[in-house]
Amino acid sequence: MQAVLNFPDLSPELFSISLFGMDFALRWYALAYIAGILIAWRMGVMALKRPALWPNKMPPIKPEQLEDLITWIILGVILGGRLGFVLFYQPAYYLSNPIEILKVWQGGMAFHGGLLGVVVASYLYARRHQISALSLADLIAHTVPPGLLLGRLANFINAELWGRPSELPWAVVFPGTAAQNCPSVLAGMCARHPSQLYEAALEGLLLGAILLWLVYRRRAFHKPGMIMGVFLAGYGASRFIVEFFRQPDAQFISPGNPLGLAWHIGGYGLTMGQLLSLPMIALGLWFALRIRQTRSTP
Repeated sequence: MQAVLNFPDLSPELFSISLFGMDFALRWYALAYIAGILIAWRMGVMALKRPALWPNKMPPIKPEQLEDLITWIILGVILGGRLGFVLFYQPAYYLSNPIEILKVWQGGMAFHGGLLGVVVASYLYARRHQISALSLADLIAHTVPPGLLLGRLANFINAELWGRPSELPWAVVFPGTAAQNCPSVLAGMCARHPSQLYEAALEGLLLGAILLWLVYRRRAFHKPGMIMGVFLAGYGASRFIVEFFRQPDAQFISPGNPLGLAWHIGGYGLTMGQLLSLPMIALGLWFALRIRQTRSTP
């Protein structure tokens, strides 16, 4: 019998209460968002209170301005993440049902869209306050991995965004009809790659550790744009790799395209996640390598 791991008995809700005939619940995913924002805020304050980390010992903003910036970022994440999901993954459906775009509580957010939303929001904030957009981007980028780590752990607890079928010893039997719909498995339970945990390890732990090392050991903030570049390239590469193990979105799967490739020729191609990650990798490497050649500010 195949050695696999059964999905732990975890509820996606921490608790729920009923008030006036309505049910209200706090879910792990919501808690991950909240905790990620709070951790990012504290990391930002710590970095801003250390002038030696910044060019000419001048942080881009004051610590007390960070709360205002976070408000802009939250709006960018929500608007960009939702619009990104609509445009990248299910444009036909939402064009036919535009009112559904507003129903964010039903799920449907795209990281790449949220990232674009944060880029736009932070750029507008930098222009409004006449501060260095690159240094501000560096500040934001180094605080993101903890939120990614928590978000992917919440995906695992929710038993969503699981991976492709696998016979590896650490493959997990996720609950639900969709997770058990594995044509390649003729008998027994269908085990899958815990791709959420792969992403948590790469995007959260590994990338976060690299960015902190660059900031506090190599003083990378002295080269505005480098941390942003490393983050973009690091996240893009991590997502590109994990896409080989992650189950693609159902709308891309068809009898002639069982791997769910968004672009393919002769059965070989790339998933939508990989297509969206390639520009991130290219842009991130361009920033990191170009800025690396510049002289650090003493």
